[in-house]
Amino acid sequence: MENTNDGGDNNSNSDSKFYSNTSLKVQNISKVFDSPAGRFVALKKISFTIQKGEFVSIVGPSGSGKSTLLNIIGALDRPSFGRVFIDNIDIFSLDDRQIAQIRNNLIGYIFQSFNLINRTTVLKNVAIPSIIAGMNRDERHYRALKLLELLGIKDKAKYKPVNLSGGQQQRVAIARSLMNNPAMILADEPTGNLDTKTGHEVFDLLKMLKNKYKRTIVFVTHNPDLAKETDRIIHLKDGMKEKEEVLI
Repeated sequence: MENTNDGGDNNSNSDSKFYSNTSLKVQNISKVFDSPAGRFVALKKISFTIQKGEFVSIVGPSGSGKSTLLNIIGALDRPSFGRVFIDNIDIFSLDDRQIAQIRNNLIGYIFQSFNLINRTTVLKNVAIPSIIAGMNRDERHYRALKLLELLGIKDKAKYKPVNLSGGQQQRVAIARSLMNNPAMILADEPTGNLDTKTGHEVFDLLKMLKNKYKRTIVFVTHNPDLAKETDRIIHLKDGMKEKEEVLI
């Protein structure tokens, strides 16, 4: 993985403007859910900016809106109000095709529950984003193996995820998140289902991606000790930004 790419620059299409000098700006984001039981305000007028290469954690009690906010940042959901800018592009002003391109090519996702497909191999799990992006078979095979090597599990390439430990499965998920050479990693409680030692190992991998490969990382966590090892903490409470804490 030389600088930001193992298998050649996969982001050379006409939408390459999305992939350079990436930073994130969240501007007055609100999210309202309507149901028969009434209206629920999950997020209320949240604003912040994350610069390229920052490692920022988002913390708060359960129900404070952390995952909802991450889903909006990652274009998995739309805000009720407000705007999200990635590399100065107002992403929700784009059409669905362009938003899908941003999701698949610019953003890598890491989930608490791994979200791996147990009926296929580790190698094929890692390669899934590149299949969607149209990468040729030889290139995606090479790149997936290089990422597994980077994360110390190349020897597990032909295993099924169900036969791996929790820490190994999360490494597979991290490799998958890097497959399309994204500039930004969104990690939603990636250590939440792991024991303390394994959780720290996974967190150290994220720090390596930030320090060595200059990835922008947004890290949702309940663990205050891990949050304190990031560059900045955004505290949420009752769907609102309570404060920001700069740590470096």
